[in-house]
Amino acid sequence: MDKRTLTRRGFLQTSAAVTGAALLAGNAAFGAGARRSATDQVPLGKTGITLSRLGIGTGSANGQQQRDMGEEGFTKLVHYAFDHGITYIDTAERYMTFDWIAGSIKGLPREKLYIQSKVPGKPEDVLAQIDHHRSVFKTDYIDSLLIHCMVEPQWTDDWKRIMEGFDQAKEKKWIRAKGVSCHTLPALQAAGSADWCEVHLVRVNPQGKFMDGPIAPREQRAPSTDIDPVLKEIKSMHDKGRGIIGMKICGNGTFKDPADREKSIRFAMNNPNIDAVVIGMTSTAQVDENIAMINRALAAT
Repeated sequence: MDKRTLTRRGFLQTSAAVTGAALLAGNAAFGAGARRSATDQVPLGKTGITLSRLGIGTGSANGQQQRDMGEEGFTKLVHYAFDHGITYIDTAERYMTFDWIAGSIKGLPREKLYIQSKVPGKPEDVLAQIDHHRSVFKTDYIDSLLIHCMVEPQWTDDWKRIMEGFDQAKEKKWIRAKGVSCHTLPALQAAGSADWCEVHLVRVNPQGKFMDGPIAPREQRAPSTDIDPVLKEIKSMHDKGRGIIGMKICGNGTFKDPADREKSIRFAMNNPNIDAVVIGMTSTAQVDENIAMINRALAAT
């Protein structure tokens, strides 16, 4: 057995402990009249992949906030989230928690998890870099792998070699879906036009905080307050069958007032073009709050 594959014994032991939460997560999205919830297993566009509507982000302040919890605390938080129905874990090579992912998912049934990671820059050996993710996570595959943080409008030309490497990795079944995260509107528009993209990680909130605006040098880049162009791109990408995941739902952590967080979550849940959202979390209280807020928003729709 591949050392990166979780054991059947571990799967059976864990399944017994989380059956109730997993069943709730898996069943709520189906059936007429079923009450929708944060932990529904929802389709990711037309990729054929499902994930929990709410994902746990592990990169707040590039993962420093999660790193401050210590590895044991981080692992307990991931397990707490899973036990409450959150199966989507969002990470990236640049995050300080990247090396902790394997330990945090140890003992959890791999086939029930949706792990999304991101590759930065232009690695010389793309396949080796993707294989590095598999090795670090001790898993045979990554559910969704993204090119990380595109800002230039011509990125689909400049990153063509990287995109081809992702294609090869998908052929090898090292990744199930491929996509991009963008941090400017021109980059997002280029992503929407690229047939290559299957999954989009998009910054979105109704307050327009840390949304994608016109391109500018990184040190001068200001967040846009005009959300309409982003919403237009999201709809266009959704109409093409792409998987859409919203990020920066809490304004990159700047929404300190619960009312602001609730407003943003309600906005995302009311947008039919957003499949799921990811929110950075550092405590069980945040897990509970985000689930409760999403459930309230869905109940009101």
